[in-house]
Amino acid sequence: MTPFSALSLLRMGLRGQRGWQPQWRSPDPKSYYDAIIVGGGGHGLGTAYYLAREHGITNVAVLEKSWIGGGNTGRNTTIIRSNYLFAESAALYDHALKLWEGLSQALNYNLMFSQRGVLMLAHTVHDMQVSQRHVHANRAAGVDNEWLSPAEAHAFCPPLKIDDIRYPVLGAALQRRGGTARHDAVAWGYARGADALGVDIIENCEVTGIRLGPSGAVEGVDTTRGPIRTQRLGVVAAGHSSVILRMAGVRLPLESYPLQALVSEPVKPVFPCVVMSNTIHAYISQSDKGELVIGAGTDAYTSYTQRGALHIPSHALEAICELFPMFRRLRMLRNWGGIVDVSPDRSPIIGRTPVPGLYVNCGWGTGGFKATPGSAHLFAWTMAHDEPHPINAPFTLERFRDGTLIDEAAAAAVAH
Repeated sequence: MTPFSALSLLRMGLRGQRGWQPQWRSPDPKSYYDAIIVGGGGHGLGTAYYLAREHGITNVAVLEKSWIGGGNTGRNTTIIRSNYLFAESAALYDHALKLWEGLSQALNYNLMFSQRGVLMLAHTVHDMQVSQRHVHANRAAGVDNEWLSPAEAHAFCPPLKIDDIRYPVLGAALQRRGGTARHDAVAWGYARGADALGVDIIENCEVTGIRLGPSGAVEGVDTTRGPIRTQRLGVVAAGHSSVILRMAGVRLPLESYPLQALVSEPVKPVFPCVVMSNTIHAYISQSDKGELVIGAGTDAYTSYTQRGALHIPSHALEAICELFPMFRRLRMLRNWGGIVDVSPDRSPIIGRTPVPGLYVNCGWGTGGFKATPGSAHLFAWTMAHDEPHPINAPFTLERFRDGTLIDEAAAAAVAH
């Protein structure tokens, strides 16, 4: 990339961005691709990037029904961690975390990745038992996690009030390698990287049907921009994955819910980490712009809307004000919602479907953003080899038939 001084950037901005190059092309769809990815979020764009970079499959299209990053990738709270309970999950999310640590360099794009630590609070005896079990399980799996006393938790996060509240803090689990990243930058970085490798990124192109051949295998898709042929189709469409898979006669064990978040007015840097509380259903961090980023639990009713019930963020704010009294006078700027797809065991589905040539990456619930690079890397492997990578092999669709569930309801934290 050509380096720009601050003054030259200002001049270009005042000229209406004349001379600025788009970060990726806007091509018309071809009639055929070796692989098509449905969904232009971080997972989908990353899958296309790794298909091209690591597997040499460059005749790839990413089909996005709206704009790049307009779904959950641009509508989340950017938390990254890998301290899940079961060894299968810990391996999956830690694979992602290791990729996060070098992703800005790999993409040559500043993702604002910040390993500021994720603190998960315990307010009851049951919380303590569950959290300490997670700590021991993570250490056994080679994943960093540690137990802090209330005083140690307060020392790590000074704004935290630990006593004389409705749910006193009895301890906390801390993953120091956890943190946050800039969600938009992740989508843009993967989009630019994939485009540079020859991938076609096609926005405003909604899939309306999946074409199957006489043998029942994938032959292509129908879209709002015409039919496109392919024999390898990957669906990474978050809350709408079940809708798209039904076009091929595949029913997924998913429920889709709105998940809400909100941000405050910007203030000076006052919050050093990420804090999550399962018992009182809220989590909080501070963005690089100074806004407090606050997340709530999932709504009680299924929906495909990117908004939710008002009482959900209201309850989250009540919890935040109790844990952090210094924030009570802050004004909220805006709130938003995403659509999360929740599986019965709160773990994702990454693999083949009963339809030959059709692959799915879904069921992430509220854990999708943190898994972005690992999910994309493993899904690309699965599509390229027509078999799962050893890390994502346990996360098959068939586990719901066979009973080999990976129940991460507790480790998924506040939203499930």
